Amino acid sequence: MEIREVRPDEFDSLGQITVEAYRQLQRGAPLGAYEDSLMDVAGRAADSVVLVAVDDNGDLLGGVTYVPDSTRAMSEFEDLEAAGIRMLAVRPDRQGAGVGRALTEECIARARADGRSKVMLHSTEIMEVARGMYGRMGFGETPELDAWVTGTSRDPLRLIAFVRSL
Repeated sequence: MEIREVRPDEFDSLGQITVEAYRQLQRGAPLGAYEDSLMDVAGRAADSVVLVAVDDNGDLLGGVTYVPDSTRAMSEFEDLEAAGIRMLAVRPDRQGAGVGRALTEECIARARADGRSKVMLHSTEIMEVARGMYGRMGFGETPELDAWVTGTSRDPLRLIAFVRSL
């Protein structure tokens, strides 16, 4: 498996993988307007760094958005010493094979290289597998940074904040 930056010819495919992975959490139910954000890989790549995992045949396995600092439009935080992780998604048929962990590790490595002192992200109650992985990787829940989103199928939706010090 290789982790690298997404190429423009992969934007649509990664968008589809991301929507499929997030819909799976909702038992296949559409995600409303949020699907537009998940599909907008080009917009994320213009603002931050979109990474993909590819297998030995070059097939996309998943992706993640690495947010280098709080000045980016993709940032969900104001901490000047932090980097962020957004929209981690793994193809449903490849989940459980270490793809999500490898993508997260690459984000942590980039944050260190960028001189950040911590990495921040949000997850949700239904993302049980991801939350477990974050805990095993040294991220801790940080309730004071939780956020609430309205206008979703799970209104209001609690975004659970996780922080890992570097």
